[in-house]
Amino acid sequence: MMMTTNIFSAILLLCCCANHVQAWSTAPTSFTPSTLHHRRSSIVVPSATLLANIGRSWGTTTALFLADTTAAASTNADEECTDSDASKPRKPKSGDIVTFTLQRFQSTDPNSIVEPHFDTSGTLQLRLNHGNYLPGLHNLLSTMTPGETITGSTIDAGYGSYNTQLVFQIDATQLQVDTSLVKVGTMLAMGNGMEVRVTKIEEDGEKLMWTLDGNHPLAGASYEVDVRLDAVEEAPSHWEYHVGDEKKSSSKYDVATFGLGCFWGGELAYQRLPGIVSTAVGYTQGEKVNPSYEEVCTGTTGHTEAIQVVYDPNVASYRSLLHLTFNRLGDDIYKQNQVGNDRGTQYRSGIYYHDEEQRQIAEELLESYASADREVSTEVKEAKVFYTAEEYHQQYLLKGGQSAKKGASESIRCYG
Repeated sequence: MMMTTNIFSAILLLCCCANHVQAWSTAPTSFTPSTLHHRRSSIVVPSATLLANIGRSWGTTTALFLADTTAAASTNADEECTDSDASKPRKPKSGDIVTFTLQRFQSTDPNSIVEPHFDTSGTLQLRLNHGNYLPGLHNLLSTMTPGETITGSTIDAGYGSYNTQLVFQIDATQLQVDTSLVKVGTMLAMGNGMEVRVTKIEEDGEKLMWTLDGNHPLAGASYEVDVRLDAVEEAPSHWEYHVGDEKKSSSKYDVATFGLGCFWGGELAYQRLPGIVSTAVGYTQGEKVNPSYEEVCTGTTGHTEAIQVVYDPNVASYRSLLHLTFNRLGDDIYKQNQVGNDRGTQYRSGIYYHDEEQRQIAEELLESYASADREVSTEVKEAKVFYTAEEYHQQYLLKGGQSAKKGASESIRCYG
């Protein structure tokens, strides 16, 4: 269906995020330059830029690489194993650690898809329905039992189906923009927050009609996969600090929580580390129950932005996680309530240990950074309730087009 309207306002814009902002899916409903608070500049964006950085403009408004997550405290009580015989092969449930082998992962149309930013071959792991990889892959794995192989299964590439109702026309003469700068392929942002691509320009008397397409350029794309489910294992259950074996499950995996200022860049760094099974960003160490991002940003709730990781200690030791943490922080270890350009109590750095072993290792390593004239400001405290951040924050930089492949070494751009 082709819709015609002349009531929208449009602006050319460069895909630059302002300092630590809300997801683009929450863009303002009325348009003025000031209401687009999540943009820094206005400029033409050719479609080639978008295709080379898939998801940077669209990823936060789609289901890219994100399975079903919630904004509730990570007590994970509903994910504890209830099987009387844990060794009996079973289908995985939400929260389980799933080991699988991707034997084949390819686009159903080689001309319509680009290289994924996650690992697509070999033996891999994820925490079911807790982000990373595509929702379709999570869904497929949830139907399988260990040892089972499925071949030729088609999964959505994460951009949704093509919707003809998102194609419409506007009269460009009614827009307050320099129409001479707009070409076929230019990206525009509508006043209601919708991002569209110019697909046709034609004159109609005194009118200058633009045909705009609100679909993602890769809408309808899919992958064909061959996958074997190798193992289903219990996730750790000690999500807060515990003493000895208190609350500790039989899981061979462990959990760690760190505050590194803005959680986007830190999360991607952990995702790239071999042995990391899953990551989540959220808020911890505060008083308010289940705070929102906006509330945490006021600095009045007591929370700090944090990253919680599930890892295999046989592959990635807690010491290796700390070394990555300190490397990310650099001299910010010595700064109070500041990491990089982000300032405020919600950006303070911290190591939140889940048991005494983690505490001892953290204090030992941090001590090596202290000196007579430099006091370490990174706090070391017991892990408290971790409130998972809003869905759009999860794996934000992966969805924005940066590689989360194990061992990736490309520079991490913290704001898209």
